[in-house]
Amino acid sequence: MVDQPDLVDAVFERIGRLYELIYEYCVQHEAVGAMLISDDLGFRSGTMISPTDLRRLVFPWYKRYCDIVHQYDKPVILHSCGNLTEVIGDIVDCGIDAKHSYEDVIMPIKEVKESLGDKMAILGGLDVDFLCRASEEEVRVRTREVLEACMPGGGYALGTGNSVTNYIPIANYLAMLDEGHKVGRY
Repeated sequence: MVDQPDLVDAVFERIGRLYELIYEYCVQHEAVGAMLISDDLGFRSGTMISPTDLRRLVFPWYKRYCDIVHQYDKPVILHSCGNLTEVIGDIVDCGIDAKHSYEDVIMPIKEVKESLGDKMAILGGLDVDFLCRASEEEVRVRTREVLEACMPGGGYALGTGNSVTNYIPIANYLAMLDEGHKVGRY
């Protein structure tokens, strides 16, 4: 980014235009109910590139994708890992309708729901590390706590904080789902 900024700009332009074509094509299909942007933007400590560079290179494309998808009255979901605290307002301003991927040590789901729940849907949030290390009963208790905190006002869908990995004990994953079925209808 420092040595060859023109190359970086050209790559973002080329990839951005390709994705723009993909979004324009896919969103028109009646079987497509939503479009996903899967783009890990951060680490535990912050964004992978500076917020200034994200605002210049990435978010204008997100805005374009959202505009395309919204023309078809469909939502846009962002999956992104990492600490996005510095740019979450920019993400909302792009028109993102829902965000997935939350980790307790970065963006605890209850805090996210409080701060963003009226701006976008919150998806997932049961920390994968917790699901791996906790007992089945602890998973049940935590699932109920998350649902009680996140269900009011709507705009929340229970799920893991990230992808469902093969090292999450099956019993814990099923316990989360079971508690969701018991408690999580609204």
